Amino acid sequence: MKTVVTSSIKTAASFVKRGELVGMPTETVYGLGANVFDENAVKKIFKVKKRPPDNPLIVHVSAYEQIEQLADKITLIAEKIIRNFFPGPITIVLKKNEIISNYVTARLDTIAIRMPNLDITKRFIDACGVPIAAPSANISGSPSPTSWMHVYNDLNGKIPCILKGPKCKVGIESTVVDCTSFIPVILRPGCVSIDDLKKIFPSVKILSPVQNGIVKSPGMKYKHYSPKAKVVLVEGKEDVLKILSKYSSKNFAFIGFEKISSARKSKVVSSLNDYAHKLFAFFRYCDESGIEFIFCQKVEEKGIGLALMNRLQKAAC
Repeated sequence: MKTVVTSSIKTAASFVKRGELVGMPTETVYGLGANVFDENAVKKIFKVKKRPPDNPLIVHVSAYEQIEQLADKITLIAEKIIRNFFPGPITIVLKKNEIISNYVTARLDTIAIRMPNLDITKRFIDACGVPIAAPSANISGSPSPTSWMHVYNDLNGKIPCILKGPKCKVGIESTVVDCTSFIPVILRPGCVSIDDLKKIFPSVKILSPVQNGIVKSPGMKYKHYSPKAKVVLVEGKEDVLKILSKYSSKNFAFIGFEKISSARKSKVVSSLNDYAHKLFAFFRYCDESGIEFIFCQKVEEKGIGLALMNRLQKAAC
């Protein structure tokens, strides 16, 4: 299969209308999109990504009316999130409309819905004329793609089209909030933090990741975000040097707020947002460079730091 890389929204949408998959930009990470109402197209997502069938998909919309198509009922909690955070890097989980395929929802009675905050994504969904089911456009378990080139490197020859857009501004996946009960529950932390949500929902809770059983959101159960190199979490430079004294290998990289001159590859970040923005691209760069160890500086689990540590801990599993 030849993979077409195009800047034409019309061309990319034509593939979706024919029941094919398209790599698509969003502000968080690049997605692998299919018509949510085309079950055969949705099945292709799982095959291409090698994604476990019990890992539900997030459905991307460009208009409020599409949420009404997908959900059985839009709760008051969901309405508040939509009013305050849509479009943006946050996903709401609601009871699904029974017309939605079980392949989209992993046989659950809920559906995850998001409205991306990127103009090219909105125009692409509009051109498709349907909501788009889209997990990250990579092989399951590997670092999420934050540029169209990452998608091409992973899925060239496996999907027919990639819509070429900008590098992802956020760099990590959306916050996911369960809106089906009286208290909102964060299923996956993201750029919209628990502190952001507490301004509207003082009682908001956060759910711990699970090893087994049913999950309502992607990113809760399986090993995720992992490069081929071994990821090691450290407090800082002294930690790195202490760990390295036990190994003969000097083939290591470091990402954090300080520079380690002895590292083969080093990425100095200026803020938590900058760290999140650069993390997955750095993982991929290290793999391309044959790095053996990637040392990642830990951060305080506040604001986007909670989401960042979630990704780092999963990558280090």
